[in-house]
Amino acid sequence: REAERYMAEGRVRVNGVLITEQGTKVPLNAKIDFDSVKLQRVTVALHKPLGIISNLPQKGYREAKELITPENRYDRGEPIDPDSLHVVGRLDINSKGLLLLSSDGRIAQTIIAADSEVEKEYIVRFAHPISDRAMDKLRFGLRLDGVLLKRAEVERSGDLAISMVLREGKNRQIRRMCEQLGLEITSLKRVRIGNIQLGSLPVGKWMVVSYKE
Repeated sequence: REAERYMAEGRVRVNGVLITEQGTKVPLNAKIDFDSVKLQRVTVALHKPLGIISNLPQKGYREAKELITPENRYDRGEPIDPDSLHVVGRLDINSKGLLLLSSDGRIAQTIIAADSEVEKEYIVRFAHPISDRAMDKLRFGLRLDGVLLKRAEVERSGDLAISMVLREGKNRQIRRMCEQLGLEITSLKRVRIGNIQLGSLPVGKWMVVSYKE
């Protein structure tokens, strides 16, 4: 209701154009101004290091958002307000790799909704070789919290490593799956979310994600 009132009062502009009509469709990459102040709607990709928590601050640990600084930026562009960003799909403190933070609620809903089919790809390394039987179990047949997990894509990536592609995101899902099978994980790294690749982004660095991605 407040948004409708703001538009009626002539306080909202999209790409410089005054918007007064309710239900106006806005492009994903539009620049929105409220009371002549530009509202950021941006998503960034961070290469989260080990020992950094995604969110929910804990004493003695740094939060991922604290790494969104000008010094850590890998690309160039307009300044980003880290306080406007929210984590989209957590990584636990002992995992590393691609972490998204966004000020756009639509992006978050697309990725973390219960019925989301957005792929998340991980590289998992183990202390010991993994058997074909365990590989098959990781692909399909395990349950968490009494619920049968969706089928995953699992391929070998060396003697002690596999790549896993999930289409759901339960809390600590891969670690809990491996615990059921007695597999000891030595490293867990997320390398892709949907079309967004970690690529060569250095550890601790971040960059803005294009809306095309």
